[in-house]
Amino acid sequence: MGSSTAQVQENQVRSLQKYGQSIWLDYLRRNLLTTGELKRLVAEDGIRGMTSNPSIFEKAIAGSTDYDEALKDLQREKNLDAKGIYEHLAVGDIQGATDVMKTVYDETKGFDGFVSLEVSPYLAHDTEGTIEEARRLWKWVDRKNLMIKVPATKEGIPAIRTLISEGLNVNVTLLFAQATYEQVLDAYISGLEERVKKGQDISSINSVASFFISRIDTAIDNLIEKKAKETPQNADALHKILGKVAIANGKLTYQRFQEIHKSERWKKLAEKGAHPQRLLWASTGTKNPNYPDTLYVDELIGQETVNTVPVATFEAFKSHGKLADTLTKDIQQAKATMDSLSKYGISMEKVTDQLLEEGVKLFSDSFDKLLANVEKKRQAGLGTMLNEISWKLGADLESKVKASLEDWRNNGKVRKLWSQDSSLWTDTDEKNWLGWLGITEDQLAHIDHLKSLADDVKKTGFKHAVLLGMGGSSLGPEVLAKTFGSASGFPIFHVLDSTDPAQVKRVEDSVDLKSTLFIVSSKSGSTLEPNVFKQYFFDKVRSVVGADKVGEHFIAITDPGSKMQQVAEKDKFRRIFFGLPSIGGRYSVLSNFGMVPAAVMGIDVSKFLDQCELMVQSCASSVPPETNPGVVLGAIMGTLANAGRDKVTIIASSAIYDLGAWLEQLLAESTGKEGKGLIPVDQEALAAPEKYSADRLFAYVRLQTKPDAAQDKAVDALEAAGHPVVRILVKDIYDLGQEFFRWEIATAVAGSIIKINAFNQPDVEASKVETRKLTDEFEKTGSLPAEEPILTDGAFKLFTDKKNASELASKAGSEKSVAAYLKAHFSRIHENDYAAFLGYVEMNAEHAHSLQTIRTAVRDAKKVATCLGFGPRFLHSTGQAYKGGPNSGVFLQITCDDAKDLPIPQQKYTFGVVKAAQARGDFQVLSERSRRALRIHITGDVNEGLKKLVGIVEGALK
Repeated sequence: MGSSTAQVQENQVRSLQKYGQSIWLDYLRRNLLTTGELKRLVAEDGIRGMTSNPSIFEKAIAGSTDYDEALKDLQREKNLDAKGIYEHLAVGDIQGATDVMKTVYDETKGFDGFVSLEVSPYLAHDTEGTIEEARRLWKWVDRKNLMIKVPATKEGIPAIRTLISEGLNVNVTLLFAQATYEQVLDAYISGLEERVKKGQDISSINSVASFFISRIDTAIDNLIEKKAKETPQNADALHKILGKVAIANGKLTYQRFQEIHKSERWKKLAEKGAHPQRLLWASTGTKNPNYPDTLYVDELIGQETVNTVPVATFEAFKSHGKLADTLTKDIQQAKATMDSLSKYGISMEKVTDQLLEEGVKLFSDSFDKLLANVEKKRQAGLGTMLNEISWKLGADLESKVKASLEDWRNNGKVRKLWSQDSSLWTDTDEKNWLGWLGITEDQLAHIDHLKSLADDVKKTGFKHAVLLGMGGSSLGPEVLAKTFGSASGFPIFHVLDSTDPAQVKRVEDSVDLKSTLFIVSSKSGSTLEPNVFKQYFFDKVRSVVGADKVGEHFIAITDPGSKMQQVAEKDKFRRIFFGLPSIGGRYSVLSNFGMVPAAVMGIDVSKFLDQCELMVQSCASSVPPETNPGVVLGAIMGTLANAGRDKVTIIASSAIYDLGAWLEQLLAESTGKEGKGLIPVDQEALAAPEKYSADRLFAYVRLQTKPDAAQDKAVDALEAAGHPVVRILVKDIYDLGQEFFRWEIATAVAGSIIKINAFNQPDVEASKVETRKLTDEFEKTGSLPAEEPILTDGAFKLFTDKKNASELASKAGSEKSVAAYLKAHFSRIHENDYAAFLGYVEMNAEHAHSLQTIRTAVRDAKKVATCLGFGPRFLHSTGQAYKGGPNSGVFLQITCDDAKDLPIPQQKYTFGVVKAAQARGDFQVLSERSRRALRIHITGDVNEGLKKLVGIVEGALK
């Protein structure tokens, strides 16, 4: 955009000012400011204003190194997402440009010298959102010669009126129709009138109405050519108006501009210093190479107008533009041109409506592209600070995932997720359960309660801490405890989430009650297990420290107003921490339900949440789906589930292996319902690729600091064999929070794609109801209802419902043995099914080894996915998918006699009774859901019984 001395003295752009028209440059880039080129364009070439839009900024940021240093600085601000970074860059450019343009603004007494900044295109149909963002940007830029760009949508027009009434300058964009222009002009005048009524100044307010030109001709010319082919007899007449409709439309709109500004209504405002809302011709670069390159400048010159031109058109007009007062010429011909459209069956109204809709989408698409480029640079700048994700799915699945991501982009679904729009799922109560989206920011803003807790625990000198909870209240803290351990000076951390008497007793025996802090964690405060745990240990601690001090050994985490809050207050607990009612249990790990235990173990919670915030910003509403690490993972899981690959096999590095248990609950309880969902497969030993069917997705979560060569090799082999694999690289254990948030977003996205409510758990509630019936019965009668086994074979008893019993008896034939019935049961496992082993036994290493041996034998023999859960804890996680998800599970429930039972204070029932009631309630619901289920009860020694069962299973499978 160079210039000679001759051009400084005389060029077509500067000469346009004599005709009452200002040329604004439709272009903005940082090097215009840093090189001084913008100052030269103003001083020498006569540029009198500037406009910007997302497409311009996208090309500037992505296509240059102008912003690299600024991006590096902004990447250090961990609370900034892609949109926040873009806004900092854009506002910096706008402020610099308005400062240069201030000379024009002052010389023209506020008539010219403006620079435009656009509100987010995502707000095109959101009146209040547009107003709020315009106010924010106006205050941020803080320059009198700023214009805020607002689209002329149905929702944008009332926003324009409000903003004008508040004293903001507005550039109304995406105008195509004369009728819409009149509504826009009325909004401008009405806004000024509101200020006059309040006695406020209107002389400093300016506005332009940006009427788009070339897009009209492009659309109309295509229709003309189509009509000409359809009606050859009209072809000559139609061809005569090619390339003339946009200019005719502009001229007739200008006529209305002049008429309205001669009205008495306007004159009253003009007397008080009002500036006219000038027509600004936009999109004036010619798209058709057959048209002169300065056509849309040459033919639209007139008083009190603006033409905003791209660089190429600016240079062309400066060189050979035609100067003449053309806007008021050939008006009758313009009318005839417009009349010809309707005569030949072309609806201008339909065209302009479509252009507005397309314009909004084009701007949104450009904004998507802009933010995607910003996000790529942001993530690249973060380097090792952000956990990486990569995937290899195979061409067919890749294309399906790409289509899903495109659907999310086209329909603004990431923004819908963050705006808590229930229509993304089943349009029921989902909006009430999305409080987790903003929890890290909230926790960091109120971090003192966690710091003070950590100081208190360390100062008091507790040697042990025991979390009493279930499901979402226990699984997150368990991951943290097994990953981090306890910091020096902080208590050894234990988690109790089983009613198995042996497991309760083991926890009791492993701590010194006098120096133990108990964390009673229950969102609702009415969950059975935490309540009976509290009753048991409160009584035990009271017996050793006394009634006056027992409350000092307990803290509660619960929702405000819950029964647990009432109990904690009555019993004078040391502390009470509250959750958010808008966060469900399985999404609560970053809330107090996870972070209070983290503080008790001595984890640096500030650092943990700060690292997590990097992922939050990477998954933000402004980050397009294809670069959004949570949305990408969710699209993969949801799309592959719909394609039949619904077994998400979790492979986690040994140092973070317990993450799988947390993921099991998140995926299964969130998606497994209405006969659909993901079946998570955790801690299933890795095998050769041929052992797996085509129903798997493998997710490898690898800890960089502690690599496992054997695991890497096995995953490489799976990928090489064509199995779909997602790889996630966790850089450090303090980055585990990033995975909590990524997988929460991914689960919500997958739920939307599968078309279920990702936040309820109806079948978990069903099991609770059945358990409550049985415990109530025990309270009344002193025993559980009698049940009759279908077979007794030595130390084993088999139980099931009538339908399953009949089918198994038929398959087993005359042989009445556990081996025969197990063989019959396993024969019901078919391709793409899964086998689940539900152990209502103490969760210890010996029992786990036996059950893992059984699941591996079934996997290898049947080539199906296998799941293993210890009851009753799995009831609050995978239990939902087993009962509400796809009917592809074959279940073996394993119960046992308790060598020693434990009484529960204030209750008639014992822990053993509770566990038995939970197992029977669980089985009852499986039966009601027509699941293929069998229960085997071990009498006598559990260890010996499980070892025998291993041999029987292996024999049955042969």
